[in-house]
Amino acid sequence: MQPESMDKLFHALASAPRRKILDILRERPGASVLDISRHFDVSRIAVMKHINVLEGAGLIVSEKRGRTRHLYFNVVPIQQIHERWTSEYSALWAGALTGFKHEIEKGRD
Repeated sequence: MQPESMDKLFHALASAPRRKILDILRERPGASVLDISRHFDVSRIAVMKHINVLEGAGLIVSEKRGRTRHLYFNVVPIQQIHERWTSEYSALWAGALTGFKHEIEKGRD
């Protein structure tokens, strides 16, 4: 992954509304811009600006059917970042520690 692409990716992920859009698309692949706009208290144009940033970073792929754009979350750029800074060994330990953290947090409830 090129440094410019990584910059766009981190910039896109730095925004809470953009992360929320990715969460929506993870749960509802193929959602339209209108569907996503309903989750926000801002104009559809403002949501479109966020979507354009996410598309520019390669995190969203859109498919136009008629007049409707259907959006899909593309996890490949995030996977590339993950692979750059982790090895198989560190990923194993990170997964184990994450599981341990979740178990501890369950015990607090």
